[in-house]
Amino acid sequence: MNVKSVEKLEKSQVAVTVEVTAEEFEAAVQKAYLKMRNKISVPGFRPGKAPRKMIEKLYGEGVFYSDAVDAALPDAYTQAIGSSGLDVVGYPEVEIVDDQIGKDGFTFKATVAVYPEVELGQYKGVSAVKEEVKVTADDVKERLNQMAEREARLVSVDRKVKKGDTAVIDFEGFDNGVAFEGGTAEGQTLTLGSNQFIPGFEEQMVGMNIGEEKDLNVTFPEQYHAAELAGKAAVFHVKVNSATHTELPELNDEFAADASEYNTFAEYKDSIVKELNEKAAKNNEVAVENALVEKATANAQMDIPEAMIRDQVNYILREMQMRMAYQGLRLEDYLKYTGQTVEQLADMYKGEAEQRVKMELTLEAIRKAEGVEPTEEDVQKQIAEQAERMGQKVEDFEKTLTDEQRGYLKDSAAIQKVVELLKKDCKVEEKKPETEAAAEDEVPAKKAPAKRRAKKAEAAEESKDAE
Repeated sequence: MNVKSVEKLEKSQVAVTVEVTAEEFEAAVQKAYLKMRNKISVPGFRPGKAPRKMIEKLYGEGVFYSDAVDAALPDAYTQAIGSSGLDVVGYPEVEIVDDQIGKDGFTFKATVAVYPEVELGQYKGVSAVKEEVKVTADDVKERLNQMAEREARLVSVDRKVKKGDTAVIDFEGFDNGVAFEGGTAEGQTLTLGSNQFIPGFEEQMVGMNIGEEKDLNVTFPEQYHAAELAGKAAVFHVKVNSATHTELPELNDEFAADASEYNTFAEYKDSIVKELNEKAAKNNEVAVENALVEKATANAQMDIPEAMIRDQVNYILREMQMRMAYQGLRLEDYLKYTGQTVEQLADMYKGEAEQRVKMELTLEAIRKAEGVEPTEEDVQKQIAEQAERMGQKVEDFEKTLTDEQRGYLKDSAAIQKVVELLKKDCKVEEKKPETEAAAEDEVPAKKAPAKRRAKKAEAAEESKDAE
């Protein structure tokens, strides 16, 4: 293998011209013969016993050339990239030069994307705005409502159904009096007001009695995934079999004792205020970090290859698919519901993908420029955080790590140190509440109350006495 030339192209691409020598090609042809001889019929010879020369004489000298090229080219390409010191991205586009393949070997040109050169601009001393930590009474109320919903119970209703009720229904859909495919179901659960069904369906169910049957007149959306129903009027015959509503607990000391580790509702509320303040402070800190990285990225210059953007788009779509799967939804179904194609979805995320790639390349360039290397302590911190996110013990999680995964966590630790470097030299502007009213609505952070250890101890003693 000989590398004849390495030519830089636009968009961070290179064209590598590689010669496969006569000796290398002969070895590839022999390999192809050994692989294919059992499949070639030659009069007078049993399958697999015909000499190579006889097969070439009968079928032509180049009978094995195509398979030989397929065998020789990948190894030659890999060696050429390694010897050239290129950091490639994705797969190459390969063409045989002048279509010349023969005893003397062949020459091919591989066009492939490489990691772009990054020209850093200002990244030290950039400015960012830091929002003042604010937790309002509404924030606390919302969180308490969320916790109340966790402790809620479903209660059967014997009245007219209303918005927010969950009904169990049977239905059948008709298009001009004819039942259509996919429009029939029995025992379907539907929460009124969830907008799970087409517009008008749930609204017309409000006020129905348990056991009542009713015809609902609806119109399918113009962008409905089933083209034969899109924009059409239809009638759904619906029967309400049963219904339940969610009964929320009263926000009092009893609720606090059941939902938390605190004795009173006041203590529990104070703990929520503290938690929300800590979360707000952390979010504000992350917002500052993101702003600094974005400014450093905006000041950098690079020519990003399409292959890197395409790979990042695919990564975003895989993330999206995993989140949907966790929620019990398939990507294919989502595309049907939204009337989109995979290509349209990919195009929608292209801008985000490009920005992600640019930010990653900028941070990596700063890392190299500053000589940032993570310590073992930094890596262990990353491992601990990842283990916590996975709900595993650190030692158990660490045992499952591959060398590649450990390398990824090491890189993550390095990038985090780069971010800390940006924060160290940055200019942060504290942003105050815009109005006095906003400030007045804030809830001050309080020291977390003592957890109800005493109560637990008392319960343990009572249990012991009972024994």
